[in-house]
Amino acid sequence: MTVDETGSGADGDGRVDPEPAPDSADPGEDPLALRLEGLILGAERRYTPFQAARSAGVSMELASRFWRAMGFADIGQAKALTEADVLALRRLAGLVEAGLLSEAMAVQVARSTGQTTARLAEWQIDSFLEGLTEPPEPGMTRTEVTYPIVELLLPELQEFLVYVWRRQLAASAGRVIQAGDDEEMVDRRLAVGFADLVGFTRLTRRMEEEELGELVEAFETTSADLVAARGGRLVKTLGDEVLYAADDAGTAAEIALLLVETMAHDETMPELRVGIAFGTVTTRMGDVFGTTVNLASRLTSIAPKDAVLVDTAFAEELIRTRDAPASEAAAAEEAAAAEKAGEEPPVYRFALQPMWQRPVRGLGVVEPWLLTRRDGGGES
Repeated sequence: MTVDETGSGADGDGRVDPEPAPDSADPGEDPLALRLEGLILGAERRYTPFQAARSAGVSMELASRFWRAMGFADIGQAKALTEADVLALRRLAGLVEAGLLSEAMAVQVARSTGQTTARLAEWQIDSFLEGLTEPPEPGMTRTEVTYPIVELLLPELQEFLVYVWRRQLAASAGRVIQAGDDEEMVDRRLAVGFADLVGFTRLTRRMEEEELGELVEAFETTSADLVAARGGRLVKTLGDEVLYAADDAGTAAEIALLLVETMAHDETMPELRVGIAFGTVTTRMGDVFGTTVNLASRLTSIAPKDAVLVDTAFAEELIRTRDAPASEAAAAEEAAAAEKAGEEPPVYRFALQPMWQRPVRGLGVVEPWLLTRRDGGGES
């Protein structure tokens, strides 16, 4: 969106032409693509970037920062922006002027929204729209059916997107409100888990692209459903790997074991290995960072097939919350004491087995623990 500050469309005193010509199509552009753009955006092209910035009352520098943060390429002097673009600039700038957001935070809002919706839009076009616009009759082209399909779907998808966003916003706000203090809103103690498909690189050399894509989609879908159903949060997927977080160790442990068990029952899936760590995590733009995340990743890389490795802090947290005994010997002593007193023995969901200490690149020597279900513990 970089343009000359004297951009076209402004007269001698710097004012913007109030009625820029709506017809700004490049002769080489596909007419259907332009019609679809107009339908989806709900407005026609009217402004160059300079005109849009002036109409919104913001500097070209700030407008360009917002535009790039949203994930869009520079468009030079092209008259390609609409009233909606002007309104978006005006709203973001207004939040800064009102003191509700700093300029840096407004740019982050633009970036996080752009990155999230870009992936959603790509998925909807690649996987959803293409299937719906298969020509229903011989002789018809996809272009002949695309426009009416989009016209019907657009308002419904828009409403659903807003609904899901509000639901997610409410859930996230609830987690923040429950934080103990202001510092916990950014740096929180969480359980972080990585789940990784074993031998995925070899699979990419043996499988057809479509078959590989179906496997990845099945893995991501199954993982996302299990994480959500058990009260965790899917942070991101990386093809053969998923990263999730949970507020407590018991939830993260249940998710990890369910992932391993579910994938093991699917003959089309490779083996899975999971690593989990517990500790302070920094959250930014929906992602998580810090030593805890790095440790979970390293534990995943050394975990046996179809197994879950956790760090010492995670094991201690399970013991503290009485989700796992400190040892089987301690569990046996507790059971004997309870029987002698005529009471029910404690029931633990998980078992922990200490493994050999080993050096982990960048993190020093760690003591992994093998996490399993404990006989009689069952699922939560």
